[in-house]
Amino acid sequence: MLNRISSRQNAVVKRFRDVARGQHPGLMLLDGEHLLSEAVRSGIRIETVAFGGPVGSPDLMRAAEQAGAEIFSVSEQVLAAISPVREPSGIVAIAPKREMSLDDVFAKRPALVVILSGVQDPGNVGATIRAAEACGATGVVCSAATADPFGWKALRGAMGSTFRLPVLARQSLADTIARARPHGLNVFAAIARDGMPLPDCDLRGPAAILFGSEGRGLPDELVSAADARMTIPMQSPVESLNVAVAAALVVYEAARQRRART
Repeated sequence: MLNRISSRQNAVVKRFRDVARGQHPGLMLLDGEHLLSEAVRSGIRIETVAFGGPVGSPDLMRAAEQAGAEIFSVSEQVLAAISPVREPSGIVAIAPKREMSLDDVFAKRPALVVILSGVQDPGNVGATIRAAEACGATGVVCSAATADPFGWKALRGAMGSTFRLPVLARQSLADTIARARPHGLNVFAAIARDGMPLPDCDLRGPAAILFGSEGRGLPDELVSAADARMTIPMQSPVESLNVAVAAALVVYEAARQRRART
């Protein structure tokens, strides 16, 4: 028999709320059947699953249980309390983050790493991770001033890519750049204007690409620390792109150049 929770005062409810608020740095909140399914498929250990109403996929529940999950059936009121979204999807889970290091980010050859500086919208962070995986990046590194890529909004935006791609949060970007060079990576700063046009940048070798927020761009010190500056050619009067779109274009161009070399 499944455990049933009908009180919002239950300790499990409090744990879900605390994870959603980021008060357990080692844990992730997974909202929705799709995200839970992607986590299970990616070999993520599941700690707790709570669902309200009919189970969408009994097979998924069995897979989550096999992945270590304790499963709870909850009332509609409890589901509303533990799900951070305005309209709960019906299933919410807690899972531990997968431990990663800069060595993991640089491990795959030739490395192609997306580095985010000061991207504060979690939805943009998640979409960037999704685009990075889709277009062939080998890892994503986020600065301390960037929204947590493991927060529930960013995870929803990434749609499962965070579970498969090496992703690091709250990193010193100066240290990241310093660590990238012994691995043979060229560091590019993506800037709005006056950089080398993207198609002219040689991205066939190991590379790390720095992206800033759409409003402020990259800090001067990071631009100065880069080996080269790149600019995505755009038609006037458009001057900037959403960071996820920009990352997708750059990583896709790198993948195109690498395919052409072979």
